[in-house]
Amino acid sequence: MTRCERVAGSMTGAGATVARMSPVITSPLVSSQWVADHLGADDMVVVDVSVLPVRDRDGAATGRFTTGRGDYLEQGHVPGAVFGDLIRDLSDDRAALPFTRPDVERFAEAAGALGITTGTTVVAYDSAGGPWAARLWWLLRAAGHDDAAVLDGGFTAWAAEGRPVDVGGVEPEPSVFVAHERPGVWVDKPFVEAVVRGDERAALVCGSPRAEFDGVAGARPRLGHIPGSVNVPSTELVDDALHFAEVDQLEAAFAPVLEAEKVVVYCGQGIAASADALALVLVGHDDVALYDGSLDEWTGDDDAPLEALAA
Repeated sequence: MTRCERVAGSMTGAGATVARMSPVITSPLVSSQWVADHLGADDMVVVDVSVLPVRDRDGAATGRFTTGRGDYLEQGHVPGAVFGDLIRDLSDDRAALPFTRPDVERFAEAAGALGITTGTTVVAYDSAGGPWAARLWWLLRAAGHDDAAVLDGGFTAWAAEGRPVDVGGVEPEPSVFVAHERPGVWVDKPFVEAVVRGDERAALVCGSPRAEFDGVAGARPRLGHIPGSVNVPSTELVDDALHFAEVDQLEAAFAPVLEAEKVVVYCGQGIAASADALALVLVGHDDVALYDGSLDEWTGDDDAPLEALAA
């Protein structure tokens, strides 16, 4: 399957833009042309959910993050896009672990505040190759809202293509979003422990960078990965322009787990894993779950086993 089949709207020519076309999502990934064709549609909400790493004086990542709202306001955004705060509003900021998913009621409130209803087509994007946008897509999927997609290439590709950019904020029109929690899209630590013991049948995929998976880098006191996992780093799912790889390339990356009845994805904090989940859905796997606590929770338990290739 080629990208033009996989990414909705990628065959549309630049001269074929039709204003206010009724948006129809046929893939969890949409092209910038598709978004341009549908900008202004009353039943579509575009959400910038960019999150930025906090770096030290030497430019090294600290493992902490800050909202991308400042860049959204000052450096620009897709015209009409609202800003969604994944650190505070779209996560449970009262939980012990960062980016913990909110309960269904809190998520419904946050989605409604962004102007999302059960009849809204949602396009999420970020400036980092898609993991943050994939997180919102996954949260919507978990809430039973399938009319959502990620902008392929994100804001980086949008701006590089010379498409219009607005600065300043867009105030959303608050709406009512009714969530219908979908079973099976989240798993907890006891389930993953059962997989490791062999009491549950599932393949484990870690979306963290290879150095963290191998146990040679990372900010956690305990390094490595959950035993039995395969490593498909989310950063390797996209090309230099931050477009997702072709389906045959994604199939090759996930080949060790595609025959598994169920695939559980995880990473450090459930963000990179969301991009892996998106890629698995793109290649047609229909039973994917995300371990939300991921390595932040797993490594916090001294009795939880870890494997490290560096050991």
